[in-house]
Amino acid sequence: MNSIPLSAYLVLALFLFCIGLYGALTKRNTVIVLICIELMLNAVNLNLVAFSKYTLHPSITGQVFSLFTITIAAAEAAVGLAILFALYRNKKSVNIDEYDSMKN
Repeated sequence: MNSIPLSAYLVLALFLFCIGLYGALTKRNTVIVLICIELMLNAVNLNLVAFSKYTLHPSITGQVFSLFTITIAAAEAAVGLAILFALYRNKKSVNIDEYDSMKN
């Protein structure tokens, strides 16, 4: 019935989360950092769905939480891009290092 084991889902989620974390910590482009945060949230969604499928009593709780997370991630992306556009109008750059409010 279940041809793919739970460990395969967890390993895939681990790789997605690690790639997202690496990109969020090392990249200087604000758009890339936002994309990496979305990648990390998708890894969490994969874990939620996998654990809801492979519990003793499978239910749709993980899918419901995953839908809430996707909704919040979409709102976060919209607000983050709006802030990014406002900052770009002032600084004319998407480099994170130039967004220090103490500098002129």
